[in-house]
Amino acid sequence: MEIDLLDFVEKCRDLAKQALGKHAGEPASGGFARWKHVVLHCFRLEDGHSYRETPNRLKYMTEICDALGLDPDDLPDFTTLYKSFDRLEMWVWRALLRVSAHQHPQSGHAALDSTFFDRRSASSYYRQRSGSTVQTLKVTTLTDRESLAVLDVHISARWKHDTKTGPQVVRRNADDLLSVAADKAFHNWITKYEFYALGVEPLILQRGSRPLTLGHNALIRAKGYSQRWMAEPSYSTRKRSLGDAVRALGWYRQFREIVLMFAISNIEPLCEPL
Repeated sequence: MEIDLLDFVEKCRDLAKQALGKHAGEPASGGFARWKHVVLHCFRLEDGHSYRETPNRLKYMTEICDALGLDPDDLPDFTTLYKSFDRLEMWVWRALLRVSAHQHPQSGHAALDSTFFDRRSASSYYRQRSGSTVQTLKVTTLTDRESLAVLDVHISARWKHDTKTGPQVVRRNADDLLSVAADKAFHNWITKYEFYALGVEPLILQRGSRPLTLGHNALIRAKGYSQRWMAEPSYSTRKRSLGDAVRALGWYRQFREIVLMFAISNIEPLCEPL
């Protein structure tokens, strides 16, 4: 979806300040406030620019510079932006993701699903030197079934089983959830017991063809399991707009990049379309 870039930057500015709270005005790198670096990374990813291209593009976008309180003749160097992505820890991007999700109506009914992101676009020379043999990252998303806002993300390079990652994601968001729909990959009795203990109803199908299992699955479908597919548009839309591969080299930067991508996918529907 094509959106108004100035409106996007202004939305990111407001959400970044809200996510960072009292830390928003603290300098992150080069003497610029943290929230400005967060917005610049959102702008960089949304517009598909490299670190080196971003300051050069901004130089000719006076309205965006005014919205960020930046002087076009004194913009952060691309090396400053690169280093700030290292210095801004994961909690910053998770806070931005959560704040952006809360801008959408919350139904309390979510869907769990997993997808994969390619990391082979990073330099093969770098991967060989760093001993990185993992070429795909597994990403588990928790999506509101009505607004399609991504509430939380879990990223793993070792491909943990869904019955391990699912409860971890639900545990972090249990206070805001009434039910969670997920496919059979997330099913085991320990997982369902934990969901019930957290006060979250698990709408998860069971494996098997016994009459008791078939009856249970029919009841789960009647309660709203059919809306589980709503999790798929959340990451398929993101992949179409921002790509299905991570470009960062370091694994920790790749994790941050994926969380930022989903935060952007939450912010885009809030902006004026072109």
